[in-house]
Amino acid sequence: MITKDRQYRSFEIRQSEEDMTIEGYAVVFEQETVLYEFDGVQYKEKISRNAFDGVSLDDVVLNFNHGGKPIARTKNATLQLDIDSVGVKVKASLKGTEEGRNTYEEVKGGYLDKMSFAFIVEKDSYDSSTHTRTIEKIKRWYDVAIVDFPAYEQTSVSARSFFKAEAEKESLKAEAERHATEVAEIEKRKAKLKLLIDIKSKF
Repeated sequence: MITKDRQYRSFEIRQSEEDMTIEGYAVVFEQETVLYEFDGVQYKEKISRNAFDGVSLDDVVLNFNHGGKPIARTKNATLQLDIDSVGVKVKASLKGTEEGRNTYEEVKGGYLDKMSFAFIVEKDSYDSSTHTRTIEKIKRWYDVAIVDFPAYEQTSVSARSFFKAEAEKESLKAEAERHATEVAEIEKRKAKLKLLIDIKSKF
């Protein structure tokens, strides 16, 4: 189920004839992805390689568009989530349910080629100099989903709102700095003019 408190990120999937299996990396650590652009500035995000430390993967499900019946799940070992040096690798067998077998055929036929995962952030940080948000700690991982449209376009409202707020703050800060510079320049001119008037008044 898509809800406003969860965030969604998309990635590519591959399929294998063996055991009606699909696989891919749900997360690639330390890889910057542009999630928002404002006034010519790109706002990026990356996920720390320690973000999943302590996160329970005991009962994560695989479904379609973050809803409907599970077509694989970690609880019965039809869905495997392995954290390695690259990221979080997903491998799922879809032969166990009719919905799963149908979905596999659509992946095999090229009708579906994207996946997404849903999560809640516990801790993050933001570097205003590089406009980069780092997800440092995941609080909960809800599901992995095969999707018909990339999740970045479809459901990353919370991510975009985060960067929009940062962009607005940076814009206001830049405007305040420009205003301060203009005021300082005016004061300099006033002081220079006063000095010229004082000099002229002595003659």
